[in-house]
Amino acid sequence: MADQKEQFRKIVAAAINQFRTQNNIEGNDISADEIRVETPPKPEMGDLGFPVFVLAKSFHMAPPAIAKGVAEIISGAASNGAELGGVKPTETGTFLAAGPYVNVKLNKESAALDILRLVKNQGENYGSLGTDGKKPFEGRKVMVEYSSPNTNKPLHLGHMRNDALGESVSRILKKAGADVFRTNIINNRGVHICKSMLAYKLFHEKNGDTPESLGMKGDHFVGQCYVEFDRYFKGEKDKPETAHPEAQKMAEEMLVKWENGDAEVRALWEKMNKWTLDGVKETYARTGVDFEKLYFESDTYLLGKEIINEGLEKGIFFKADDGSVRIDITSVVGKDRDGNPQSKVLLRSDGTSVYITQDIGTAIKRHEDWPYNQMVYVVASEQIYHFKVLFHILRQLGFDWAEKLYHLSYGLVNLPSGRMKSREGTVVDADDLIDNLHADALKAINDKGRDEAVGNPDEVAEKVALAALHYYLLQVTPIKDMLFNPEESLSFTGNTGPYLQYMGARIASILRRSHEQGVEPDSSDEALQLLTHDSEWALIKEIGRYPDVVKRAAEDLDPSQVATYLYDVSKSFSSFYRDCPILSLAGENPKLAGARLELCEATLTVLKSAMELVLVPFLERM
Repeated sequence: MADQKEQFRKIVAAAINQFRTQNNIEGNDISADEIRVETPPKPEMGDLGFPVFVLAKSFHMAPPAIAKGVAEIISGAASNGAELGGVKPTETGTFLAAGPYVNVKLNKESAALDILRLVKNQGENYGSLGTDGKKPFEGRKVMVEYSSPNTNKPLHLGHMRNDALGESVSRILKKAGADVFRTNIINNRGVHICKSMLAYKLFHEKNGDTPESLGMKGDHFVGQCYVEFDRYFKGEKDKPETAHPEAQKMAEEMLVKWENGDAEVRALWEKMNKWTLDGVKETYARTGVDFEKLYFESDTYLLGKEIINEGLEKGIFFKADDGSVRIDITSVVGKDRDGNPQSKVLLRSDGTSVYITQDIGTAIKRHEDWPYNQMVYVVASEQIYHFKVLFHILRQLGFDWAEKLYHLSYGLVNLPSGRMKSREGTVVDADDLIDNLHADALKAINDKGRDEAVGNPDEVAEKVALAALHYYLLQVTPIKDMLFNPEESLSFTGNTGPYLQYMGARIASILRRSHEQGVEPDSSDEALQLLTHDSEWALIKEIGRYPDVVKRAAEDLDPSQVATYLYDVSKSFSSFYRDCPILSLAGENPKLAGARLELCEATLTVLKSAMELVLVPFLERM
C-alpha cells in the first residue's frame, strides 16, 4: 500500500494543480509530498482519504467544492484512460468526493497482492522502508536520554514510564532508520545522596550492615537509608522533640567534603553508589532496558562549573548579591508575579553546583562524544521549566547544536489505590510492582490449568507481567497524566499487553496446526487474489498501514501510536478469524485456505515487529 499511496498522492496533486489552472487561481503548484493521507472513518466512504482543508484559504473556496472539482478531474482522466502525475487513475482505484475529502476505493485484488508481497519479501524489515526503498530516518543520528536514576533509592513506577518511553522511542527511531545512541545520566552526587550516606553512618556503619548481610537488593538498602534520614530529620509523628533539624546542615557539610575530595566521604560514596547501581542494573536487565553509555553527574559537574565560570567572565552570567552565580531567564520564562526579572542560580554562594550545573556539563560532553542531529531528553513534565532554562543557557553560551535539543515531556503516573506500596512507604517500587504482576499472572496460568501448555509457567508469567506493565504505560500519549491499574493491565481481553500476546500466540498456533495437517500458506497471485472478503480486506489494509505508523510515531516520538495500531490489527485479525474459516476450508478450496494462511503469516510478522517496538514480549504459546 505504501507504493500505492505514493501514486495516489501524485494523482491528487496533479488534479489539484489542474483544478487551480482551470479556475484561474493564483499560486504555486503543490507537490505530491504535500498531500496528506488519512483513513476514512467508515469503509463505505473509501479506503484512503485526502483532505483539502488547507487549500480553502488560498483558493477562496469551501473545501467540499474543491474536493468535488478535484474528484471530477480524476474521474474524467480515468474515463479517458489519461494519466495524472504520470499515473493512470484506472489502475489504482475509484476516486470520489466525500465532503472536504477526496477519497479512493482501492482495487482490492491488486492492493492485496502488493501489500502481502511486500511483507513476505521484506520480512522483519517490513515497516522500516519507504516507497523509495529507503528508511525515512536514514542518515539521522539521534541521542536519547532516559531513566536518570538517583543513587539514593531504587527505581519506582515513575521510572518505569520513563524507561518504557525512552526504550520504545529508541526502538521506533531505529526501526525508522535512525542511528540511535541511548544514554543515561546517573545522578550520583548532591545533598540527597549525602542524606543516604549520613543515615548509613548513623544507623548501619557500626554494625557493618551491607545489602548482602541484610538479604536486600543494594538499591533497596540505600533507599531505606534515605527514608531513615527523613525520619531522623523530621522526628516521629506528633513528637517534634524527636526531630533533628541539624541533620540537613550535616548533609550539606558532607557534600562540601565530597566536593573537596575528603577520602573517607568519597570511600563511603563509592561503596553506596555501587550498591545502588548494581541493584538498578538488575531491574534494567529484567525489563529489557539498555544503554550505549552511562554518564555520571560526578564526572560532568566540574565541566559544568568550569563553563559557568567562563560564562561569568564573558558577562553571560552574573554574580548576585548573595554571592551565587546566576543567569537572567526573563526572556524564557517571563517576569515574576510582581513584574520583576527572573534569574536562575547556576552556582551556590558557597561555590557548590546545582542540578543544572551538571546538565550543562553533560550536554557539552555528550555532543563531543557523539555529534548528533537530534538529542531527546525523556523527562517528566515537572521539568519543563528546567529544560527551557537549560536550552536557553546552552544557546547563550554559543553552542549551535542547542537548537537540536528536544524535551520529550511526559505526564505523571500513579496508582488508583494504595496497593503495592514500596518499602519506602511513599512511592511504588518498580521491583515490587513487577513481582506483584508476575505473581498475579502466574496465578492466572495456574487457575486456567495452562501450566503444561505454556511450557515454563514462571518464564511466561514474567513476560506477561512485562507486557502488562509496558503496554499500559505506553498506550497513553506521553504528555498525559495517567493511572496505572494493575488489574486492568493484566486482563487477557481488551486493550492490554496480554491480549496482544494472546493474539500472537493464537496466530502461531493456527500456523502450527495447519503445518501439522499439511496445509501451507500460498503466496501465489492466483491465491492472494481470492482475498476479497470484507474482513480479509480490513485486515490487509491494517497491515499495509504499518510503515506509515512507524514513520509517524518516529516523527512524533510517540509510542502510543504503535500501541493503538497493535490493538487495531489484533481486532481486525479477530474479526477475520471469526468470519473466514481456514483449516475447515482446506478440502474444498485449498487455494483460499492457503491465501488466508499467508494473511495469518503477514499479520504475525507485523504483530511481532510492532510488539517489539513497545516492549511487549512475544509468546509462541499462552
